[in-house]
Amino acid sequence: MYAFSTCWNSHRHTDGRAMLREIRDLGFEFVELSHGTRISLMPGILEAVAAGEMRISSLHNFCPLPMGVNHSAPNLYQFSDERPRQVELAERYTLKTLELAARLQAPLVVMHSGSIEMKNYTDKLLEMVADGEKESGKYKKLCQEADKKRADRKPEHFDRVIEAYKRILPVAEKLGVKLGVENRQALEELPIESDYAQLFRDLPSPSLAYWHDTGHAQIKANLGFLDHRQHLASLRDRLAGFHIHDVEFPGRDHCPPGSGGVDFAALAPLVRPWDIKVFEFSPSMKVEDARRGIAHIQELWGRE
Repeated sequence: MYAFSTCWNSHRHTDGRAMLREIRDLGFEFVELSHGTRISLMPGILEAVAAGEMRISSLHNFCPLPMGVNHSAPNLYQFSDERPRQVELAERYTLKTLELAARLQAPLVVMHSGSIEMKNYTDKLLEMVADGEKESGKYKKLCQEADKKRADRKPEHFDRVIEAYKRILPVAEKLGVKLGVENRQALEELPIESDYAQLFRDLPSPSLAYWHDTGHAQIKANLGFLDHRQHLASLRDRLAGFHIHDVEFPGRDHCPPGSGGVDFAALAPLVRPWDIKVFEFSPSMKVEDARRGIAHIQELWGRE
């Protein structure tokens, strides 16, 4: 199943039905409602779905946006937060998203899981890679420092993530909606790549799945923190779907596939027809570039 995310066009629409029709005109039957979906767009979305104009492949938490928030804010509230009130709000709006997914007959909600409270190493490392310093001693030292900070501070944050999922999963199971835990591009965001084994061991529910973002994985690969194809292969048994976009080296993502460094051909053997495959493009992308990127993927991955 191929779908197209409203992160590309939600900002320029005041009518949800018109927003979905623009995506339908690109040739899509399925759409993902992004984390930038404002409450004001919901009446038109519900009308379009009821009329059979579009089907919903997935929602990206939080959807719709919390009342009073008018811009994309998937990390507004985090399960990893040390403040109980913030965790409570993260769970509340996640449950609202799950209820909407069930109402729209969407099978999955894409999830951000939280982050470790630490300095932002990612932007500095990307800057150094762009300047050709990846092999320098300074770069390697900074990577080691980042790894140590993550290891030291991760346990309490990750434990809160696990506990939050334990509370949310019974609701997801009852509603028949999967949670797709997305890989993230920033080093401080959770889960860290090595955490997925524990996550799925501690939470064996079939309602918890892995969601692979090609751009995020490529950024981590560009930084030297993972092998993109190997990482995807290691989680294929729990894979539910993809966010598809390319990366202009080293860290500009949400570009049209075929224009950047993601080796989509190498990933193709790991892609299955039943995976949900969502194009997640930059709001600034031109229609002709979007069409070119879509065609590139379908040539490599097939049309199903």
